[in-house]
Amino acid sequence: MKIMKNGERASIKGPADWFTGTVWLNEIATKPDSPRVRCVCVTFEPGARTAWHTHPLGQVLHVLSGSGLVQAEGQPVRQIHPGDTVLIAPNERHWHGAGPENIMTHLALQEANAEGVQVIWMEKVTDAQYAAR
Repeated sequence: MKIMKNGERASIKGPADWFTGTVWLNEIATKPDSPRVRCVCVTFEPGARTAWHTHPLGQVLHVLSGSGLVQAEGQPVRQIHPGDTVLIAPNERHWHGAGPENIMTHLALQEANAEGVQVIWMEKVTDAQYAAR
């Protein structure tokens, strides 16, 4: 057993290629002997969001605080709140992020496929797509 103490891992600012706005990533779990499963605590500042992306084996989001938005391609933008869990199907094109006036923090869980791929990043969500609530 190993306990990772608070403060042992620094918060990392989300890369500009993957996000619009300021996003903070805090690694929760990646097993060194089996890096297939990853859990990250992600905090989006107001208006911040991911780019469009997919996950070969799907993704689970669990909202911890704030309020956010999520959209699967071809579906309406939907609001998400603390306690909500979003189940994203394998290869489902989607984005997620904070609402325009509040931060949002969620846990993001995904598993890598046999080639080690957990996520495929695409183009950024436009302001018009984000505003279509």
